[in-house]
Amino acid sequence: MKEFSTANIRNIVLASHSNSGKTILVENLLNFTGATTRIGKIEDGTTVSDFDDEEKRRNISLFTSVLPVIYKDVKFNFLDTPGYTDFVGEVVSAMRVADCALILVDSVGGLEVGTETALDLADQFNIPRIVVINKMDRENASYQKAFDSVQNGIDGRLIPMQLPLGEKADFEGVIDLVNMKAYKGDGKTAVEIPAEYQDQAEEARMLLVEAAAEGEDSLLEKYFENGDLSGDEILQGLHKAIDESNIIPVLVAAGGRMIGIAPLIEALLALAPSPKERPAVTAKSPKGEVELNFNDAGPLAAYVWKTTADPFVGRQTFFRVYSGTMNSDTRVWNANKGEEERLASVQVPFGKDMHSVPVIHSGDIGAVAKLTVTTTGDTLTTKEQNLTLPVPDYPNPLYRVAITPRTQSDAAKMSQTLNRLVEEDMTLSWEMEAATRQTLMFGMGDQHIDVAVKRAEQKFQLNLDLHEPKVPYEEHITKEASAMYRHKKQTGGSGQFGEVHLKIFPIEGEEFSFSNDVFGGAISSNYMAPIEKGIRAVMKEGVVAGYPAHNIGVSVYDGKEHPVDSKPIAFEIAGREAFKLAFKDANPVLYEPIMKVSVNMPEANMGDIMGDLNTRRARVQGMSSDRGKSIIHAEVPLSEMMRYTTNLRSMTGGRGTFSMEFDHYDLVPMHLAQEIMDARQKELKHEE
Repeated sequence: MKEFSTANIRNIVLASHSNSGKTILVENLLNFTGATTRIGKIEDGTTVSDFDDEEKRRNISLFTSVLPVIYKDVKFNFLDTPGYTDFVGEVVSAMRVADCALILVDSVGGLEVGTETALDLADQFNIPRIVVINKMDRENASYQKAFDSVQNGIDGRLIPMQLPLGEKADFEGVIDLVNMKAYKGDGKTAVEIPAEYQDQAEEARMLLVEAAAEGEDSLLEKYFENGDLSGDEILQGLHKAIDESNIIPVLVAAGGRMIGIAPLIEALLALAPSPKERPAVTAKSPKGEVELNFNDAGPLAAYVWKTTADPFVGRQTFFRVYSGTMNSDTRVWNANKGEEERLASVQVPFGKDMHSVPVIHSGDIGAVAKLTVTTTGDTLTTKEQNLTLPVPDYPNPLYRVAITPRTQSDAAKMSQTLNRLVEEDMTLSWEMEAATRQTLMFGMGDQHIDVAVKRAEQKFQLNLDLHEPKVPYEEHITKEASAMYRHKKQTGGSGQFGEVHLKIFPIEGEEFSFSNDVFGGAISSNYMAPIEKGIRAVMKEGVVAGYPAHNIGVSVYDGKEHPVDSKPIAFEIAGREAFKLAFKDANPVLYEPIMKVSVNMPEANMGDIMGDLNTRRARVQGMSSDRGKSIIHAEVPLSEMMRYTTNLRSMTGGRGTFSMEFDHYDLVPMHLAQEIMDARQKELKHEE
């Protein structure tokens, strides 16, 4: 593949709700420009974009893929992102390195949740947005309904740049309002606008000209003088307006049937900014902040936005050059890890294929294989400059499952494989929960976790079983209690003997205190350490519900020993059992983790969400609103939030989101605590 200079590159992220036709649109663009000889199909698993085995099996995009389309000596790097909510992390990564967002809207579905998310993200990343009302050939397709649903759901101003020539089965092309021509089929040849569409087209063109005139003062003056602008002037004004104001041009297509493809790519050629036209990026260095413009002559700074681990190909690192150039066979400095990396061959990604090139110019997207320490979010630079580029905020993974390795060999490679999966995906994480002795995996939803587990199986031969995660309760006591236990075991030869009398009491500010209050040498002091060891072991395992015990003081005040049979193990057992007996008499209670939760939802769902939170034992702390959405702030027990991701989505049609962080521990209501304790006793009986 030939090299492209910064001015001839366009990085465009394709984002929308699932099933809006992103993958097939790119498939048609590739075919239209001669990059492929046939158009792949999603159901056959033959598209250039969805090449992963899991994507083929599920018939949806799960990962962002890079597809370069070359048209009129300009390279369009199309970033085809997943539309399913669980994979929003992929969209965030792609938006971070794009200069323009092409948002697809299904002509039947209108503004769906994923499309709303895509428009919001593009707004947050401050990149121009262009809307395509796609699938105009579908039964029940309605351009106007789709247009209105988007306009009513967002702050931006939608300005039609094209109108559909027919709808549903009669959709045969697009009317281009810039040069007032109609384009049938793929749109290579222009025809006159049919008479029945003339008035509608004239009216829409007036809006387009007004919007374009707002882009530049000189055009505004010209518009006031002449009452019109030429086609080139409209494009020039729109190019500026979409970058500097909230104007969103609207195009029309049936990407799956190659209708409107030529006008679409012509519009992108005219409107999408090159990296040179984007604002400077601020990087940090040991000497302070540095403004970086996309310039081959600038200091090297490349941001790693995606990594994929594959046991056969090795690690693939995808980067975007923000300044300088990335050359094959050179050494670069990873500023985040403080280590040097050697680049072998730099490559241009094309779906799953990689094309080697000598250099990747500023503004372009490239890939390199087999880097050692580099992961997503790192910056590759030179040791002298030591620049780091900002990493975007990713949504916190709040859907949790417990995982266990299926076999002994799986256990040996589990942590290494999980680390590799987490390096690839910024919205996936895992941790060991000490209180429940479970390994937890956190993701954006059940589909996200399912894909990660399948990936571990297929790519790394790690088989995992999924379980319901336990809540990390704590066992506490509320009053003082005493107990004694005698451990006596007589077998042939020497036996075991130890007797311990102890008292336990609640304490504050520390987990555990232990004191030897035996007078007169009833128990030798060298037996105190085994007694304490036994008690600590019980506290770790719990007594009444199988959860760690906290905030307990122990005083050993009496006991007996035998001159021959007493041994450390005997006192360890006696200490354990005496502690258990005392614990059960000390009015044990359970404490549970309370989370600080913020639920963000459309105003219409406020009543339902509030009612639902009340059933979850929530204490509402307050309410606020942000950008037309309502936010409820509450404290909710973790046990009530385990599957909230799924519940919230179904209650709000996917439009609700929430954040959650640990706040404090609080008492579990007695009736619930009793259920948990009873369940534990049943479990123990079952184990016996």
